[in-house]
Amino acid sequence: MAQYWLMKSEPDEYGWDDLVAEKEGIWDGVKNAQASNNMKAMKKGDQIFFYHSRQGLEVVGIMEVSEEHSPDVTTDPDRWVVVKVKPVRKLDKAVPLKAMKQNPKLKDLAIIRQTRLSVAPVTVGEWEEILAMAGE
Repeated sequence: MAQYWLMKSEPDEYGWDDLVAEKEGIWDGVKNAQASNNMKAMKKGDQIFFYHSRQGLEVVGIMEVSEEHSPDVTTDPDRWVVVKVKPVRKLDKAVPLKAMKQNPKLKDLAIIRQTRLSVAPVTVGEWEEILAMAGE
């Protein structure tokens, strides 16, 4: 059964357009135990919201896990992991964090409860609600 996730990236460092240009990206540099454990739980085909952090503060697209976790050689490969992701599609309309915070159906969304978490699970209900907010 597919799982749903949200991954944050600063668009000036690695944004949606960068992923689309690469056609497949390596999500690396995650140095938070909970976020890393979430990446270890990801399975090929899982769907992920791409969230622009710092600038934009909004969900902009959907990507999917194309390759499950492996050691992150850019940091401490014994401790941290990477996953490979591919773009699926850009959302019809980006969904701002402010709007998500105002939606009572998203009150338990991990990025609202744990604002610094860069890789977070998303429930089926939350996934569907964010898609609805995007006009999909």
